[in-house]
Amino acid sequence: MRVRFKTFVLSAAAKLLPLAFLLSCGWGQKSLLDEAKSALSKAIRFFRTEVAVNGSYVWTYSEDLKRRWGESEATETEGWVQPPGTPSVGMAFLRAYEATGDKTYLDAAVETAHALTATQLASGGWDYRIEFHPERRKRWFYRRDIESGEKDPKGRRNWSVYDDDNTQSALRFLMQVDVSLKGRNKEIRRAVEYGLAKLIEAQYPNGAWPQAYDGNLPDPANHPVIPARYPAQWSRAHPGKGYQYWRLYTLNDRVMGTIIQTLLDAYRLYGKQEYLKAACKGGDFLILAQMPDPQPAWAQQYNFQMEPAWARWFEPPAIVSAESGDAVQTLVELYLVTGDDRYLRPIPKALDWFKRSQLPNGRWARFYELKTNRPLYVNKRGELVYTPEDLRKGYAFEGSFGIERLFELYERLQREGREKLLTERNRKPTLQDLAQQAKELEPKVRQIIASMDARGRWVEDGRIHTKTFIRNVETLANYIAAASKAFQR
Repeated sequence: MRVRFKTFVLSAAAKLLPLAFLLSCGWGQKSLLDEAKSALSKAIRFFRTEVAVNGSYVWTYSEDLKRRWGESEATETEGWVQPPGTPSVGMAFLRAYEATGDKTYLDAAVETAHALTATQLASGGWDYRIEFHPERRKRWFYRRDIESGEKDPKGRRNWSVYDDDNTQSALRFLMQVDVSLKGRNKEIRRAVEYGLAKLIEAQYPNGAWPQAYDGNLPDPANHPVIPARYPAQWSRAHPGKGYQYWRLYTLNDRVMGTIIQTLLDAYRLYGKQEYLKAACKGGDFLILAQMPDPQPAWAQQYNFQMEPAWARWFEPPAIVSAESGDAVQTLVELYLVTGDDRYLRPIPKALDWFKRSQLPNGRWARFYELKTNRPLYVNKRGELVYTPEDLRKGYAFEGSFGIERLFELYERLQREGREKLLTERNRKPTLQDLAQQAKELEPKVRQIIASMDARGRWVEDGRIHTKTFIRNVETLANYIAAASKAFQR
């Protein structure tokens, strides 16, 4: 009877006590917290000891780990840089370390950082693939070759790729590791400083960057600083083989946005004005690159006369919605960092163009024909057409592209002001916030733990996806960080 009475009293008390109090005391949560820590440890141990190649990672693995893929199939001695590759996995390790304080996770991140320092190119960045086979490595020209006294690449690959956040993601990860180590690892610090210096070196006189950089400095005489304009005429056929679009001024695949954000992160972490100056110069290019009426938005690629230009065969000269959205987001970020109103001035006309250009289905076309603003598509035969039929697969010719959020962001900025947005961004969560976050994450955490196998893997349709690993590790780490503080464990 005493046991039953005690159980009844506790049960009744649990119903009466406020939720926040129960959460702050860890009522019923300690078991899940321990399970989450165990799952995190098991998952990272599997990836680090059985999946990694010299601390590097690719995108996808067969269940038996005998086959590996990035954007294409990788060999047994290759890693991949482009997200969700090596730097993205390293960031997940760092998040686990921040959430738990477990040095094992920091050690894993440092291993991954060394995979990148060993493959950093003389041009300062990284190719998509990074190679660890002693003979195959000779196909690339590395920073370490420069430091050993070599000057001539002699035909070796030396392209720092900025497309798809490739080099930028590696630099941001290395910066975070460097800060976590308080600069004590000289090789990682050297890679960061060298990479950022080369990133600034690659910037064109007008503030733009190419899609990739081979270490050959741009001649200012060939790159006048002029505003964007419409070409008098443009070809509806791709220029064909030998066309080096990757040297052009590039917004495609968020090149400008991710480079500027990387430099702003460097400024925030190291406080060096040269990083902020280069980021602001990139913002100056975005202002120059906004097209005049009737289409005050942006193109994917510009030639050196600041006219929209062809990129790949399915990327014609056009006004583009996705990259225009990224330009607006980047300009807002520069304004928040600097307080300079000129970064906001292009935005109202761009937002008005978005409103006028929205399709009846609520989405936006990726491409809009120059001057006419007609939605433009590319079919499987490489022909430019005006209806979304028989299109090349695997490319988003229409989408939401996060554009609705831009309207909300700008309206909020106008309504509440810069200082309030910055204050909210920098606000530390209260114990009640953390408890609520832990509670909201709880169902997802249980699902993640339940779907993990005995080896610490998440296997989906016979494949192990790095993206899934990263997402689950970050969720577990976020839950552990919130629950540990809220429940005082």
